[in-house]
Amino acid sequence: MDETKNAFHWGPTNPHPLSKMRTELVWDGKYDEFGNRREVDVAACAMPMQKIETVDEPRQRAAAAGNLELFEKQLGGKKRDDFRNRLIWGDNKLVMASLLKEFKGRIDLIYIDPPFYVGADFTMDVPIGEGKETVGKDQSTLEMVAYRDMWGKGTDSYLHMIFERLTLMKELLSEKGSIYVHCDPRVNSAVRLIMEDLFGTDRMVNEIVWQRSTAHNMRTAGYARCNDTILFFSKSQEFTFNEQYVPYSEAQLARYKRDEDGRLYKAENLTFSSKSKSRQFEWRGSKPPSNRSWGASLEQLEAWWVEGRILKKQDGTPRLDGLKVLLEETKGGSPVTTNWTDIDRLGNTSDERVDYSTQKPEALLERIIKASSNEGDLVADFFCGSGTTGAVAERLGRRWLMSDLGRFSIHTTRKRLIELQRLLHDDDQPYRAFDVYNLGRYERQWWQKDRISGAEEEHRRVVLEFFKAEILTSPPNPLLHGRKAGAVCHVDGIDGLFTRDEARAVAEATVQAGGHEVFCLAWEFEMELRQHCYALEAEFKIKMKLVPIPREIMEKNRKTPPPFLEMAVLEAAPVVRTAGGKKSLDVKLTKFLPSLAEVPSKELEVLKERAVKSGFDFIDFWAVDFDWHPGKPFNHHWQDYRTRKDRSLKTVSDAGHAYEKAGKHTVCVKVVDVFGCDTSITLEVTI
Repeated sequence: MDETKNAFHWGPTNPHPLSKMRTELVWDGKYDEFGNRREVDVAACAMPMQKIETVDEPRQRAAAAGNLELFEKQLGGKKRDDFRNRLIWGDNKLVMASLLKEFKGRIDLIYIDPPFYVGADFTMDVPIGEGKETVGKDQSTLEMVAYRDMWGKGTDSYLHMIFERLTLMKELLSEKGSIYVHCDPRVNSAVRLIMEDLFGTDRMVNEIVWQRSTAHNMRTAGYARCNDTILFFSKSQEFTFNEQYVPYSEAQLARYKRDEDGRLYKAENLTFSSKSKSRQFEWRGSKPPSNRSWGASLEQLEAWWVEGRILKKQDGTPRLDGLKVLLEETKGGSPVTTNWTDIDRLGNTSDERVDYSTQKPEALLERIIKASSNEGDLVADFFCGSGTTGAVAERLGRRWLMSDLGRFSIHTTRKRLIELQRLLHDDDQPYRAFDVYNLGRYERQWWQKDRISGAEEEHRRVVLEFFKAEILTSPPNPLLHGRKAGAVCHVDGIDGLFTRDEARAVAEATVQAGGHEVFCLAWEFEMELRQHCYALEAEFKIKMKLVPIPREIMEKNRKTPPPFLEMAVLEAAPVVRTAGGKKSLDVKLTKFLPSLAEVPSKELEVLKERAVKSGFDFIDFWAVDFDWHPGKPFNHHWQDYRTRKDRSLKTVSDAGHAYEKAGKHTVCVKVVDVFGCDTSITLEVTI
C-alpha cells in the first residue's frame, strides 16, 4: 500500500491548494521570483523629452512672404487655443511615463493599434524619384523594431508589453475618458482579459467587430478571416459617448411615405410582445391582442394622439401599427451597432493612402473620435503608425498627442500633418501647430542603466560586437577601442555628440598608432562634420568613416547585427536675391548621398550605385530653418516634399526669406530620405 497517497487528507479543514486559486490570465513576467505582482516602474521610465522641431506651415509661409500681420488678423476668431499638438519619437512606455507629470487624468480618448502577430516578412516598397520606381525597405529595422521585442517570448512577452502600456494609459485617461484597442483574432481574447483586470469587467462598453476586407484578402485555413476586433473600455461610468448613425439604405428609405404636409414618415408598431396587464387596456376603441401590450403609457399615447402622431383606421380608432415616425427625427439613419460592415478597408488607389503598411481608413477613426470625444478634447495614439488618429482629430477640432518608435512612422506622420495644415488653412479652417519631440540621449541613458549595467565599457563592448569588430584589450590610445578589417575603431560615449575637436583628436590618435583608416561610431554627430573630416583626411593622410550607431542595438531580444552604414552626405548653398533694394534668401541643394542604413542587404550594392548617380531621387522631404540657433528646436520656415500624387521635388527653396535685421545668420537645412532617415547641415550667411 502506498502510504504517501494518504499522507494528506483534503477537505473542509484542509482545502486542496487548487480550490483556492482564482481565475486569472498569467504570463511569464507577470509575477517576480517571490510571487509578487510586477508593477510598472514609472519613476525609472520617466525622463525629459527634447523638443526638436516646431511646425506651423501656414504661419511660416506668411512670415516668409512678409504677410504675418495680415495672417494673424485673419486667424483672429478662428484660433482654437494655444495648445500645441505633440508628435513624439520613442518607446511608448517611456513616452507615456514621461507624459504623466503633465497629462495624468487629462486625456479624453485613446486609440491604439498595436502590431499584430503577423509573421516575419515586413519588407515594403517605397517610391523613389519622380517616376513609378520603388525600392525595397526592410521594415523590420524601422517601425517594426517594437515587434521583435514584443514577440521575443511569443504571447508571454506580448501580453507583458501590452499590460505595462495599458497600465500607463489608464493613468493618463480622464474620468470621462475611453480607450479603444484594435486587435486581431489571435490576441483579442487575451487582451480583453488584461483590460478587464485593469479597468474592471463593468468598464467594458463594447466589443466591436470591424469587417475590414473581403474574404479573399485574408485567406487562412478554415473559414477566410475578414474582420478585426476593437475593444472599447471606459475609465468610469460617466464616459463621453455621442451616438453615431449609419445612413439608411435605399430599401429602408423605400418604407417612408409622405404625409399631408410633405414630410417623410414610416409607421411603427404601438404594441410589443408582452402580457403585461397594466398595458393591456382599451384605448380610444382599440386594444392590443391578448399576447401583446401597449408600448407606452396611457399618458404618452394621449400625447401622441394630440400631436397627430397616431395613424387612424377608417372608423377613426388608432391603428395598432400606427405610430408615425418622421424621417427628420431619426437623424437620417440607424444607430451604429457593434458590427461595423459599412467602413471599407483602405484601397490601393484611395486618395488618403500614404503608402504605410498598417494605415487604417480615416472613416474608422472618425467614427471612434466623434463617438467618444467632443471638440477641444484631447485624443492620443501611442502606436500612431501613419498618423491617421492625429489627422482625423485635427480635422474634427480635437487636440492630439501621438508617438511611435519607428522613424519612418514619425516622418510619414509629420509630412501628413503638414499637408493637412496647408489644406485646412487654404479652406479657411482653423488648425493647431504641432511640435516634434524625442527622448534623445535620455532613452540611451535608460538603456544603459536597464540593460548594460551602466558601464561605458559595456556600452563600447555591445557596440563593437554588433559592429563585428575586435575589441582592443590593450589599446595604443584611450580613444581607440577596436579594430576591423585593418582599420581602428572609436566608439563615442553614450551621451556624446561627436564633435570637430573629437574628430581631430581621433585622427591624431590613429596616425600615432600607425593606422590609415578609422571608423568613428557615434549616436550623434555635429552638423557639417563630414565636410570637416574631408579636411582632416587631407591633413593626416587617413580615411575617416563616420558611422551612426543603429538605434536597433537597444532592442531587448536582438541577436543579429543591424546595418552599420556611413552617415549621409548633404551639401547646400545660399541663394541671395535682390529686388527693390531688399535682399532675400533661399537655399539650393547641391549634393545628397543617402546612408542607405535602412535598405535590405540584398539590394544594398545596386542602390549604392544608384545613389551616387542620382542622390536627389532618394530625398522625400526637406526643410529650411532660416534663423537656426544651437540648442533650439528646428523651425520649419519652408519645406517641400513628394506626395503620392506629385512625385516632383524642388531643389531650390522659394521662400524668399527676408530678415528683419541685417548681419550674420545661421541657416539649418534638414533632409529626410525615402526611408525616414534625416540629415542636417548648417550654413552661415551674411545679409
